[in-house]
Amino acid sequence: MIPDFLVTHSGGFHADELLSSVILTGLFPQARIVRSRLPEWITPGQDRIIYDVGGTYDPAARIFDHHQRGAPLREDGQPYSSFGLIWKHFGRDYLAASGLPEADVETVHASFDAGFVLPIDLTDNGALSPSGPLAGLTLPVLLETLKPVFDEAEPEADDRAFHAALAIARSFVEARIGQSAAKLRAETIVHQAIQAAGQGRVLELPRGMPFRPAIVKAGADHLLFVVHPREKDWCVTGIRRAEEGFELRADLPAAWAGLTNGELEGVCGIEGASFCHNGRFIAAARTREAALAMAELAVREALSIGM
Repeated sequence: MIPDFLVTHSGGFHADELLSSVILTGLFPQARIVRSRLPEWITPGQDRIIYDVGGTYDPAARIFDHHQRGAPLREDGQPYSSFGLIWKHFGRDYLAASGLPEADVETVHASFDAGFVLPIDLTDNGALSPSGPLAGLTLPVLLETLKPVFDEAEPEADDRAFHAALAIARSFVEARIGQSAAKLRAETIVHQAIQAAGQGRVLELPRGMPFRPAIVKAGADHLLFVVHPREKDWCVTGIRRAEEGFELRADLPAAWAGLTNGELEGVCGIEGASFCHNGRFIAAARTREAALAMAELAVREALSIGM
């Protein structure tokens, strides 16, 4: 049954009910958010979904709280916040309603849960406490900075701030899911390019796109460089060895580092070579032919020195 009301608690807000609200309002745009702790609102009913308040978890009654004793846990024992519970029960429908192809729903649902939802769940439950210089820049902290300051006494301040923060939270959810969907589209294109490349060391793509996950998935360990067009030139880029860090399977030639245009052409002997980053992970050329020639030359040098 389509709800008329989406009920969460009043007062200060946190990332978990904000992000839950993003999912629920995206799936049920006609429903009205009610922020209240009054018994008449946090008592289950056919016209509502209740989350992050109410003291129980009962999917059949459409109430999703996690603050009570015996609160639900994931299969691996990690705690849910309201966001995790809402994503578990409504995430797939949200993705389908957003236009994601049916074949991609399960993959994106799992990826978003692991990379976005779970960290919110753990932070909200105190099971994860980011530290260091970036601790104050995590998404939960940034969303909470949108709460009214302590001496803003206007009665509607909390609700007004909540709805302003909701719009910002929505942009992060939609962007992250959009990126995940795009990576799946890119994967298909990259796999086709890998097949076309055969045992060659250079992968040519029709445009810039995420490529490393598809290369790893395909087991294309022989590939060393990727070439693709940009708006006005062509790019030659290395492939990182691991998901974390910046070490490449092969660096561009040391002699190219930091050179541009005529200087770079003179060193590499390729007309149209226009730029090589001093870090030797990316280079540019004015034409496709020049970019491919640079990539092949970089392959030869990398193989000659044993990478």
